[in-house]
Amino acid sequence: MAPMGLAPGGGDSFTHFALAYARQRPGRPIMVLQAGCATAGPELDMAAVRASGYDVAVSMLDDDSPVTRAEAAARPELGAATLGDLRMIPLMPRTADIVHCPLLLDRISQSDIVLSRLVLALRPGGLLMLRTRDRDSAAGFLDRKLPNALRGAIWRSSRPGEPGPHPAIYEPLASARGIQGFAARHGLVIAYRQAASGPVSGPPAPVIMAARKIVAALSGGRLDWAHDELRFVIRKPEDSFARVL
Repeated sequence: MAPMGLAPGGGDSFTHFALAYARQRPGRPIMVLQAGCATAGPELDMAAVRASGYDVAVSMLDDDSPVTRAEAAARPELGAATLGDLRMIPLMPRTADIVHCPLLLDRISQSDIVLSRLVLALRPGGLLMLRTRDRDSAAGFLDRKLPNALRGAIWRSSRPGEPGPHPAIYEPLASARGIQGFAARHGLVIAYRQAASGPVSGPPAPVIMAARKIVAALSGGRLDWAHDELRFVIRKPEDSFARVL
C-alpha cells in the first residue's frame, strides 16, 4: 500500500497535465524548464506534446557534479544544458509554464533553496512536475545507507559504461511529507500525487525486493517496500490565496 494517500497510477500523467495546460493556452509557445536534465526519463513526453500541435521550448539545467558532467559529455542531446550551482544559476522569474524536476531532489544538497528558486521561475498558473526517489521508502533507505563502494559496484554491474551513480543525499524534501510541507509553505496546489516503482537494477530483482521487504519489516512498516519513487504535479495558483488540496 502506498503511504500518506499517494495514489498509484499511470506513468503518462505528466504528459497528460502538460497537454491539458497547453490546450488552455492555444497559439502560445509552452516554455519548459527542465532542472535535472541528466536524469530525465519518459515521464514527460515533450515529443507527444509537439505532435499534438503545440510549440514547446525546453531549457535544460543541472548541477555541475562529476557524474552530471560525464553524462552531458556522453549524450549529445544534453549539449545545450547549463550546468552549475543550482542555487545561483540565473533564472528569470515567471517565465516557465512548466518546471520539470526529474530525479533531482534526492541527489542534491540544499534542495529546498533550489526548489524555491524553480518555483519563482514558474508563471502563475504554471505546473511544477516533480519525480524523486523517496527518502521514506525501503529502497531510499538502502540507497542512502549502502557504502559508496557497494553502490558503485551495483551501478557498474547493471549499467556498464554509464556515468554514475549520482550521490544519495535524500534531504527531508525528498519525501511525500517534505513535498507536501513545501507546497503548503509556498501556497502551491497539489493536483496529482503518485507512489511509483522505477526499474529495478543491480543484483537480481528478487534479491533487491527481498532486501526492501526486510528493511520495511524492521522499520515496523514505517518504510514502504512496494515503491521507490514519488511523482507530484503541483500548480502555482493564479490566486495567491489558493489553498493546498
